[in-house]
Amino acid sequence: MKVIANHAKRRILNGELALGMGLRQARTADIAQIASSCDFDWLFIDMEHNSMSVDTAAQICQAALGVGITPMIRVPAHEAFHSTRLLDTGAQGIVIPHVSTQEQARAVVNFCRFTPLGNRSIPGSLPQTRFMALPVTETVSLINAETLVVAMIETVEGRDNVDAIAAVPGIDVLLVGCTDMAAELGVAGQLGHPSVKATLDAVFAACRKHGKACGVGGVYDEALMAEYIQKGARLILSGSDLAFLMAGARSRSSTLRSIDLSEQTAAVA
Repeated sequence: MKVIANHAKRRILNGELALGMGLRQARTADIAQIASSCDFDWLFIDMEHNSMSVDTAAQICQAALGVGITPMIRVPAHEAFHSTRLLDTGAQGIVIPHVSTQEQARAVVNFCRFTPLGNRSIPGSLPQTRFMALPVTETVSLINAETLVVAMIETVEGRDNVDAIAAVPGIDVLLVGCTDMAAELGVAGQLGHPSVKATLDAVFAACRKHGKACGVGGVYDEALMAEYIQKGARLILSGSDLAFLMAGARSRSSTLRSIDLSEQTAAVA
């Protein structure tokens, strides 16, 4: 193929789960192979909530392309350059936080998509096409087809406008940021609260109506995750490198602390 396939997008189109690993601590390219070996489908490279540089993110994107795991960037804001610089250096998806209106969703599409869907500036050769020199028309068509554009629904205003947001051509996924949404609803930390579930139901309905995929982030309780997946969530932020590191480390230290030293102590005495 002339373009590297977007593995996460393929899974979503097939009705399967696309499981993402969030990156907050990782700064080296080997995290792509690690995530792939652990059966994740995409990297959620979080540039909203960490200090990662554009160059580091770009190197991780390049590594991910080489092992068949989809690199996706959560950008810190709605300025076009946050997204386009990473798309030009290997990202196969952009996650835009706090999309609350149809106008914002249209603006996102405008700077993330090449013509005719948007007005993204056309660069030279791209890593997603293995730097091959292709006709411009072929490049823009291939890249548009393999790029995921994800709008995060994290505000009450976004919930209220979700049908209009989902209707925007060029938006692929609506991803509910459940932690921020719960806080907005006045039930911070209660990710299974009826008002959060009602919001998710509204997003699921809008996605079904307009043929978009739905995603969930911030929910790590296994029972809740299963419930939201069964309702229709397919793009799943499964957890972060920091959370996985701490869980594994805590499990190991707890195991070692639980070893009974009394027999050894008695033998020494």
